[in-house]
Parts: sequence; C-alpha cells; structure tokens
Amino acid sequence: MASWMVGKALKPLNPSALRTFNSSSRRLTVAVVSGDSESEQSSFTFSSKDSKPGEGDDTIYVKGREKASDSVSMPMSFMTGSIVGKRFYNEVTTKEADDGIGWSVMLDYRTLKTPSKRNLKCPTLALAKAIAAEWEYQQTDGIRPFTMPLMKLACTALERVPVTRPKVIENLMQKFHQDLVFCRAPRDSDLTRDLRELQVEKFGPLIKWVELEFGFKPVVYTSFFGGKQEEGLVKAFENILKKTDDYELAAIDAIAAAAHSLIIAVGMFHGKLSIDQAIELIRLEEDLQVGRWGLVEGGHDLDIADLRVQISSAAVFLGLSRKRAFLPRF
Repeated sequence: MASWMVGKALKPLNPSALRTFNSSSRRLTVAVVSGDSESEQSSFTFSSKDSKPGEGDDTIYVKGREKASDSVSMPMSFMTGSIVGKRFYNEVTTKEADDGIGWSVMLDYRTLKTPSKRNLKCPTLALAKAIAAEWEYQQTDGIRPFTMPLMKLACTALERVPVTRPKVIENLMQKFHQDLVFCRAPRDSDLTRDLRELQVEKFGPLIKWVELEFGFKPVVYTSFFGGKQEEGLVKAFENILKKTDDYELAAIDAIAAAAHSLIIAVGMFHGKLSIDQAIELIRLEEDLQVGRWGLVEGGHDLDIADLRVQISSAAVFLGLSRKRAFLPRF
C-alpha cells in the first residue's frame, strides 16, 4: 500500500469576495492506515494532526477495501466553509438506503456520511439528487463546502436539530417580539417617513394573514427594543415549530436567521411568500437607502447575492425534503 502527502496549504475563500465564511488556511494530509487482514473495506475519514484516525479535521486516512459498507465521512470543518481537500471521486450517484427508508448519496462506491459519521440519509430522492448535484459540480482542485448549501442544511437537520431541538425553538421564540415585520420607522422624521409608509404597505398583507390565521392581531412598534406580542400569538408560533420535522425546522431556522424574522420564515413555510417576496421584505429599508444614495459595489451587491443564496437554498431544501410534491415560488 502506497502513501502520499498533499504538501501545499490550501487557501481559504477570500472574505472580500464572499463575507459569509471566514477561516484560516489549512494543510491537508493523506495518510494510509492498515486495515484488518480479513477486510478489504475502502473508506475515507478526515482527522486533525494529533488525533487518531477519524477523530479530527485535516487528515484523510485511507483504509483497505472491505467486502461491506464503504463510506466517506466529511470533516467537521465542512460546516465552517473551509476548503477540505481535492476531489477524490469520479462519479456521484444516489441509491435507496440500506434499510429502505430514505436515500443515500454515493461518491463512487462510497456512501456519503455527515461530519459525525452518520449516514447522510435524505427523506426524498429529489433532495438526494440535488445534494448529489452539488458534489458533482465540485472542481478537481478542492471541495468547497460554501458551494453546497443543501449539503450543509442536511447535516444540520441530521446532526444539530435532533439533539438541540428545544434550544433551536427557544432561540427562535426569544427573537419573536423583535421581529422585522413588527417594526415600524418613526413618523416624526423626514428621513424615515417614506420608510414607514413602505413598511405599512409591504408588511400589511403579511400582518393581516397572521391575524386571520392565528386569531391575534400583531402589535407593531417603533421602539428599538421591540414590543410585547399577545401570549396566544406567541404560543401559536411556538406550536408550529414544535410540530415540524427536523428538516423543516432546519429550513425555518436558516430563513429566520437570514431574514431576522420568524414571521417571514413561517410565511414561506406555509407558502404565503415567494422567495422574491421574502427578499423584498427583508431588504425593504436597505433598498430604499440604495435608491436614495446609490449602490456600493463590492458591498450591497454581494449582500444581495448572499441573501438570495441563503433564502433560496433554504426554501428549495424545504420543498425537496417534503415527501409530497412542493416547490418554492420565486
């Protein structure tokens, strides 16, 4: 068995080109680990310099191929956006999971796994094929997690949400009273009067839907610290979150984080907002300022592109993970 090393440190994504991810340069090592004399399994595991095979971030240990279960485990750095190594596979396919429940992504003959070495099992074939497409379009010089938002969301749904579900819901509800949709600009300033009128016009239909759907009229506010919503409305939204599955909650959490609004996230979850409508509401104030003072190249344009990726990928993930036919509106 031969061994080799990739000796050149991989550079991180330029933060001036895309602000979402920041990380330091990493060096990737590929080492060989002897397998069992009776086994011929081929698997890839990423590990840090001082850890045992399969326990860390930056070293890939290659083991002899066995007769059964071949897999590829992604490093923990996959979730932070670092370039994690050169493309080591040729073909990307999907197959039904071994237990017949869900679908797996295959890199050549290896089953794709999450950073904690759980099988990346998708609830629908459509989602598995979409994640497979992200892996198929990786370049030979490096695997770039920041170009695979669906893969990242799937790892979140499989690993983080099941063990931290109460905390995820708690964090979402803590910000509910300061929701973007409830916010109104002050009336007493020429600089903010136009914005307030725009907020009333654009947020109005969503506020009305919330009132009709849940039976409570939301409280709007101008205070920086937000207002206090009725307990019945708070409980209604909390119950929605509690009834979601792990994939749905991962998508709602991602949309709410990007939008600063659980109302917008739940609106998309219920099909009341398209992707473009959601982005318009999120950028209402900033787009008004851009219209007044102009767009800053390398700033506003990248913010818009980044927001579109975050909202669109979460909406597509939500649609593809549902077993009944559902596609997000654009």
